[in-house]
Order: sequence, then structure tokens, then C-alpha cells
Amino acid sequence: MKTFEYDILSFPMTRKTSLADMQASLNEKGADGWEVVSISTSEFANIGHTVFLKRETTPAGATA
Repeated sequence: MKTFEYDILSFPMTRKTSLADMQASLNEKGADGWEVVSISTSEFANIGHTVFLKRETTPAGATA
């Protein structure tokens, strides 16, 4: 049976945070096997973007 682990990233809406920074961060996670499954965006109170990721885990004792 496949199993997964999950991660959550937050990208606040600030002038220092750009879409290019967000893309670079997500590309780094993608290189490590993470896949974006959802993005939540809120402009209310300048909260920003929350990204939910998952990747398949390797069962204990398994070899590649």
C-alpha cells in the first residue's frame, strides 16, 4: 500500500516576497519529490498563500 507524508508552506504577502521566490521554493521541494496538491490564497489582512504538498514515502526496509 502506498503511504504519503505531507508538508505545508506559507508565503506571506509582503513586498519582499515575489512569485519568483515562491516558484524557486516550490521547485526546490519538487526536486525532493514533493508535489503541490492545493493552494489556498487569502488577500484578507495580507495573509498570503498557503501551499499543501505531499510525497510518497518509502516503506521501512524497502530498497530502491
